[in-house]
Amino acid sequence: MQFNIKHISRTLFLLTVLSGSLLIGGCDRQKPPSPPPPEVAVMTVQPKQAVLTTELPGRTSAYLVAEIRPQVNGLIQKRLFTEGSDVQAGQVLYQIDSSPFQVVLNNTKAALNRAEASLPSIRSRAERYKELLADKAVSQQDLDDAVSAMNQSEADIQYWKAMVETAHINLGYTSVTAPISGRIGKSNVTDGALVTAYQPMALSTIQQLDPIYVDVPQSTTELLRLNRHLKDGRLNQNESSQKKAKLFLEDGTAYPIEGTLQFRDVTVDPTTGSVIMRIVFPNPQGVLLPGMFTRVVVEEGVNEQAVLIPQQAVSRDLKGNPIALIVDAELKVQQRMLTLDRAIGNEWLVSSGLIFGDRVIVEGRQKVRPGSIVKVVLLDTEPKDGAKPAVQSRTGGGM
Repeated sequence: MQFNIKHISRTLFLLTVLSGSLLIGGCDRQKPPSPPPPEVAVMTVQPKQAVLTTELPGRTSAYLVAEIRPQVNGLIQKRLFTEGSDVQAGQVLYQIDSSPFQVVLNNTKAALNRAEASLPSIRSRAERYKELLADKAVSQQDLDDAVSAMNQSEADIQYWKAMVETAHINLGYTSVTAPISGRIGKSNVTDGALVTAYQPMALSTIQQLDPIYVDVPQSTTELLRLNRHLKDGRLNQNESSQKKAKLFLEDGTAYPIEGTLQFRDVTVDPTTGSVIMRIVFPNPQGVLLPGMFTRVVVEEGVNEQAVLIPQQAVSRDLKGNPIALIVDAELKVQQRMLTLDRAIGNEWLVSSGLIFGDRVIVEGRQKVRPGSIVKVVLLDTEPKDGAKPAVQSRTGGGM
């Protein structure tokens, strides 16, 4: 019996120790392991070259415009052009009845001939009187009268020469010609219409369409911003490229030929607060017509140290301010408030808030908060060789 009691006690002791070990092992299995830090994809901010452009609305206008008006009174005998066709400078457009003007020209020529025919006799008389006056054969008054008659005859000749020239000019005005080459519009008069010199209504209008103007309004706010960026050294301007412009038609089609900036007006329109830039575009095919609305892309300059980040790396706070998340040297997430200049393709041009070398979170933003510890991986598009890709924008606007 004594042996059995000792055996039982030893067995109970072993069972107690075993159960304690089992309990300890069970507690160890219930404790969860620490989760790994979330993984985010980042891009390192590096200086890039960005060609900054601005897209502005514009309207086309003819390079030259000439309103055709008669310079003499008369009856339209014939219209000598096809409406809507191209005409050349000097081409006769209308023929006004020339008969009255021909008669006037003939009369003035006859009067000129009569004055020229009488001059030799009057001149001879004046010369004889000069000789006779030395012999006291004529009086001084007779000589003065003869010289005066000679001068009057010479003046009459000059007068009738001028009248002949005037009549000849008026006769030429009966053929109404094109002052410039271009495309002529519809005719406002028909054959048989009576017209007057310099009448208010134009007979027709000629417009030169090649080249053609595009007038683009630029706000003074944009102009001041551009000047400020140039003064601060953010932009570099190339004189040759600054004068080039691209054009897009109303349907979004790109016009194949570049234009040249001719001038920027210095007067601000008080109703719109803008100045007009006039750009000249070649128009050999006649695609551009006066009055068309277009979109013009003009180059502002080149930012050699631009900060560009993908648009997906930028979010907005409750007030709508743009923000980005970066990873610092301790692998902690920090929030940065940004100032955005404009969108360039699928990237934002950042004016302030980031510096070169910052690691901006592009993917995995929804899994982290400021202060979180993260694991960093590089984007596949991250440049491995430190190159500075050139970036060109088609649209621009202040943010």
